[in-house]
Amino acid sequence: MRFIEFPEISFPIQGLEDVRLPQMYRVRELYEDDEIADISGALISELEGCGIKEDSLSGRTIAITVGSRGIPGLVLMIRTLCDWLKSRGAKPFIVPAMGSHGGGTVAGNLEIINGYGITEESTGVPIRATMEVDLIGSLPDRVQTPVYCDRYAAQADGIILFNKVKPHTDFKGYVESGLCKMMAIGLAKHKGCSMFHEQGFDTFADRVPMAAKVFLEKKNVICGIGVVQNAYDKISEIRAYKREDIIEGDHELLEIARRRLPKLKFDNIDVLIIDRIGKNISGEGADPNVTGRGFMPYFKDDFHAKRLLIRGLSEQSHHNACGLGLADITTRRCLNDVDWESTWINLTTNMMVDGGKIPMYQNTDREAILLAIRSSIRADYKNPRIARIRDTLSLSEIEISEALLMDVKDRSDVEILSGPCTWEFDGDGYMQDLEISEG
Repeated sequence: MRFIEFPEISFPIQGLEDVRLPQMYRVRELYEDDEIADISGALISELEGCGIKEDSLSGRTIAITVGSRGIPGLVLMIRTLCDWLKSRGAKPFIVPAMGSHGGGTVAGNLEIINGYGITEESTGVPIRATMEVDLIGSLPDRVQTPVYCDRYAAQADGIILFNKVKPHTDFKGYVESGLCKMMAIGLAKHKGCSMFHEQGFDTFADRVPMAAKVFLEKKNVICGIGVVQNAYDKISEIRAYKREDIIEGDHELLEIARRRLPKLKFDNIDVLIIDRIGKNISGEGADPNVTGRGFMPYFKDDFHAKRLLIRGLSEQSHHNACGLGLADITTRRCLNDVDWESTWINLTTNMMVDGGKIPMYQNTDREAILLAIRSSIRADYKNPRIARIRDTLSLSEIEISEALLMDVKDRSDVEILSGPCTWEFDGDGYMQDLEISEG
């Protein structure tokens, strides 16, 4: 790990005395809330209905992919899958499949999945982690991009793809972040991930399904299991797809995930404050489908905030600050928490070096918020339009300023929970992250 100690900063800001911190209101945004109550039962039902022949499992080694995204109920689902396979005579094991995440190292990969509770003890199977890959084919693109597979997975008798399916943070296509991307990039580890990204995210819509087709032709993929979360971070869909249906199934779940993606129910604000970003939350730390801030132009019309303030990193990010470069303003505490080595490894691998830029910072949350308001063009400094969220996965309860109240007070899908209230800072000028009630 490589940390940098950023010094305290002080410089004059003209007109700062005109800025007022507005009173805030806690509101609840309402979304589709159906969820799977019996996660283990639903997964077993999908596996039973997937048409997997027992003779393809008995005595066979089966590699199961686990990626870097946080998924509720992950340990339960992986344990259920492993137990189901063992009951049919298979010999399952887990491979971390996350491209360059975790600093592109075995130790980093293990730290991430162990942080989600995925251990040999919790799953009952071995974890085989390596950064070594086997070349299994190439794409019919202009540079014949090589297709790689994790060596342990490549040597297994079969592979089961397991991944969350969601809209991607850097491209839009028929399939995005899900089962196909797990084949194209996750299992390709640092080497293959880096080579795939060389052609840029603007080629991903065509090349990700292309890579998936090559992978499916070359390796024995038993099935693909896709999971979708609703806007309340609960599992709403679990689907198992036969080998020949994986690409179509990935698309099917992507369309559902698009519909379920939480969005802010207002627009055109002065300042958006995000308490925490992280790779467990989004590939860019904060989902540009929510913030309107991304490294590619596809997201600029999704939401409009004049200033983006990022306060900190999630614990599960393991100090990886990918996406922090999208912020206009941050805090000294946040910058001092960044592992720049891990962050820059990830960013150079995916060719998005802009993400390594360091935002303007202030010594405290309070100073950063005041600067964000003051630097917002044509803002009403006495009554600014501000929204504060914990992270882009947690939009069910948020805080908004008085000026935004008029935008949502008559909406049937927004409830006003409390307010008005004043900002609470500790003795060092920092706030606690928003707490969100269950249910």
